[in-house]
Amino acid sequence: MFKPGQNFEELFSQIANANQSWFQNLLNRSGHDAANKPTNPFLDMYQKFFDHTQSYLTSQNQFYQEQLAMWSKFCDINQASVEAEQKKPADRRFADPDWEKNPFFSYLKQSYLSVSKQLFDFVSKSDMDEETKFRMEFFMRQYIDAISPSNFALTNPEVVKTMIDTHGKSLADGMRNMMDDVQNGYITMTDETQFEVGGNLASTPGAVVFRNELIELIQYTPTGDKVYETPLLIVPPCINKYYILDLQESNSMVKYMVDQGYNVFLVSWKSADRSIKNFRWEEYANLGVIAALDSVRKITNKEKVNTLGYCVGGIILTTAAVLLKQRGLDWINSMGHMTTMLDHTEPGDIKAFLDRDLMKLREAKKHTGGVMSGRIISQTFSALRANELVWNYWVNNYLLGKTPQKFDLLYWNNDTVDLPVPMHSVLMERLYLDNALVKGEFFVDGHKIDLSILDFPIYLFAAQKDHIVPWTSAYKSTWYLKSPNIRFVLGASGHTAGVVNPVTADKRNYWVNDQLVEDPAAWFHNATEMPGSWWKDMNQWYAALSGKQVKAPKLGSKDFPELEVAPGGFVKARALSIIEAETA
Repeated sequence: MFKPGQNFEELFSQIANANQSWFQNLLNRSGHDAANKPTNPFLDMYQKFFDHTQSYLTSQNQFYQEQLAMWSKFCDINQASVEAEQKKPADRRFADPDWEKNPFFSYLKQSYLSVSKQLFDFVSKSDMDEETKFRMEFFMRQYIDAISPSNFALTNPEVVKTMIDTHGKSLADGMRNMMDDVQNGYITMTDETQFEVGGNLASTPGAVVFRNELIELIQYTPTGDKVYETPLLIVPPCINKYYILDLQESNSMVKYMVDQGYNVFLVSWKSADRSIKNFRWEEYANLGVIAALDSVRKITNKEKVNTLGYCVGGIILTTAAVLLKQRGLDWINSMGHMTTMLDHTEPGDIKAFLDRDLMKLREAKKHTGGVMSGRIISQTFSALRANELVWNYWVNNYLLGKTPQKFDLLYWNNDTVDLPVPMHSVLMERLYLDNALVKGEFFVDGHKIDLSILDFPIYLFAAQKDHIVPWTSAYKSTWYLKSPNIRFVLGASGHTAGVVNPVTADKRNYWVNDQLVEDPAAWFHNATEMPGSWWKDMNQWYAALSGKQVKAPKLGSKDFPELEVAPGGFVKARALSIIEAETA
């Protein structure tokens, strides 16, 4: 207990000692009997946290000294300290000037940042194994992001001022926004009233010319009198809706490729329901990619097709291409990958969620069938960038009562797709956890998928700041694909914004280097930086492989009539709720 005349240094020292005693008692009570090791992977992880306490205990005095220093400055916020804060890297959470100028909010901010640093330092400097340390760092970041003073009404100066200025209306509006989102089952990231799939999204003219239980095949209407004779099939990821590649007219990759004179076809995947809950990777390869390729060949009367896959769509495309080769079918003229990862050794932040014990929770549904909720998948990816994709909207929508801005990419982000559990399990276990594809241990329809047999030209695109498919991991595809004609291009930005970089805006930049050395860092060191959109480079590459210009065709054919105008019906279907998916 603090006694009169006692200085603050002594007080904090006493607090540190008391805290150490409390923590040690906690450990003593928790026990370390290996026979009672928790089966829950998260409990197991935190048990390992408790097993490495020395770093925590030795950091206490440093922490309390920092707290003492901040406390001493609590009432001494001068211009010099404000200017020092302003020189630090910008943190959008603390953009309001009162975070520096107001002593109370400044202390809150500095105390929070100090605690955050101490927690991270404890984990990073511990002697835990690297896998446990990575997970602890990830989930520690989730916790630290959540407790930021910017996320609470009375400790965020902007929220307080807005409440006063609006006489509480902002808070009432925020509560209404929250209730709406509770009903929807997700945090609204954009003004969804401003978008319509088939209206101002996925609006490139075309028609569905083939449909089965898994896909709709869309052929797009040529915009000129001539097209390249070799058609182009685009395979988007099955965990998202395809219109990320066909947003609004100004930033649609589909429209751009159509305008460049390609005869463009695209796969639209069905969101999983009871009818396809048993589908495996085999169905996605055969009923998806191979069925689409067969239809394109028959519609166009061409033996070979140029192909382009995005993310997981690129993996499915690749395995299907190997299957075709093994069946003696030479249907593919070239293949492109956009942010596709074949080697999952370093999968990025998503590996924090990769755990075999967690996978076992769905063991039964791998065999009986079931639906993996797209909402859960989306929430997982949002957690990878919680400040940008969760807490930012928490503050703006609920605490400030604002209506989110109009942003097509974020509308797409909330328009989720469900997956069959057997398919999702293969993706998580065999690819991410086992890395079976590049080890030569991945089988489809009884065929071992041998990447080295793909001999057609291959185009690989990665994004520099991609946190889902790290560009260095995407680059490793050059190690396993043995085609004599491989081009690797690195774009700026992230997983989606890096891909969606329209020529109409011609922003950002990209890097090229024809020398595919083994080390990604060495490749980048010698790469040439090019201004504007990487789409221009992709267009030149495909143009050289697409043959001569021929008369633009009508959509479909006698055997493949137009079934429905684009964008088709599959892309408009809403994903099941989490409860509906769990009971499907």
